[in-house]
Amino acid sequence: QVQLVESGGGLVQAGRSLRLSCAASGRLFSIKAMGWSRQAPGKQRELVASITSGGSTNYADSVKGRFTISRDTAKNTVYLQMNSLKPEDTAVYYCNADIAPSILAVTSQRYWGQGTQVTVSS
Repeated sequence: QVQLVESGGGLVQAGRSLRLSCAASGRLFSIKAMGWSRQAPGKQRELVASITSGGSTNYADSVKGRFTISRDTAKNTVYLQMNSLKPEDTAVYYCNADIAPSILAVTSQRYWGQGTQVTVSS
């Protein structure tokens, strides 16, 4: 089975930075894309950033210019560098990985981590 483990969350002051990590482990697999979503209390989960196996990235407008997603393919790890944090960024951040059963497969399944708490104080 596939396991995704997030780390790097915590409590920070507004304007500071955090770097989240998500390591994928388990059986042999082909990762097509990885990303980050977040969910604040009482709000729906929203996409924050994603990166494909080809290196293409996508960001939510609310984090564009402040957050950077990157991936270490050899380590099956995705990172989210969060700069200029705002109280509005407070949420549980979830890592996801879109994994195909083989490198030639067209379809993939999305796996989720358990989340890591990010709290930004004003």
